[in-house]
This record gives sequence, C-alpha cells and structure tokens, in this order.
Amino acid sequence: MIDLDPPRPADARPPGSAIVYVGFWIRLWASAVDSLLMMLVVVPVGWFVFGTFDGALDRTGALDFVTSTVLPAMIVLVFWIRTQGTPGKALFHARIVDARTGQPAGTAQLFVRYLGYYVSAIALGLGFLWIAVDARKQGWHDKMAGTIVIRGAAS
Repeated sequence: MIDLDPPRPADARPPGSAIVYVGFWIRLWASAVDSLLMMLVVVPVGWFVFGTFDGALDRTGALDFVTSTVLPAMIVLVFWIRTQGTPGKALFHARIVDARTGQPAGTAQLFVRYLGYYVSAIALGLGFLWIAVDARKQGWHDKMAGTIVIRGAAS
C-alpha cells in the first residue's frame, strides 16, 4: 500500500506525545466565533465609511472592496501570523502549523491558505467539508498551503 500522506512532524513535540488534529465541528464553531468578532470590526467600519449600514449588497467600488474583503483578510492574516490562529481557534486551543515540520507556518503559506478559503468555498463548500473525511483533518485550503490545524499551545 502506498502512503499518500506527507511525513508527520517529528521534531515539533516531546517524545511520546501525539498530534491531535482539530476536526470539522470544532473548526466550524471557531469560525462562528471569528465571524461574530469580525462583525464587531467590519460593521462599525462600514458605518464610518458609508455613513450607514443597511445591509445592502449593491455597494461596489474600491472602498467597498477594501472594507469588505481586504480589511477582514488583513485581520485574519495578522492573527494567523502572530498567534498561529484566530480568537476562535484560541478558544478551542487550536493552532495552524506547517504540515511537514509542526513549526509555525510561514507568512507565504498563510497567505496561500487564506486564498485557499475561496477555492474551498467556491466548490459548494466541499473544501471545508473535506475536513470531516480527511485523515489529517485538512481542508483544501490546508492542503494547498501545506498546513494542519492541531490542538495545543502555540510554540
């Protein structure tokens, strides 16, 4: 039988300890927490920038793109780079690491991971559902970036 999984991190944990991958449901709850927290930032910015926030989806232009796409991406990436996760992931003691080494993922990896969210979502969310069936609990975005989400304190 051919092993298709990449090598597991060997030097990133004490002898005798095992990697605990964070699965679909915990990651879904963490995402819900993060979405609520993101609204606490994005909605007030929308009020400030547009003078109102009526939930209308017909806004277009550079300013809308910055407030609705770039700002959330920057917030998420800053959290991922500095803390190996988001507040939602921290709540569940989960962190994003390099799949080969178990060390913190690099900035370029995390950027690819974020772009991979769009790939995972565009395919009817199958890239996120893949977490539920994958042996290492990787979504398509994790596979694209070479990351895993594990339980444990940040290194």
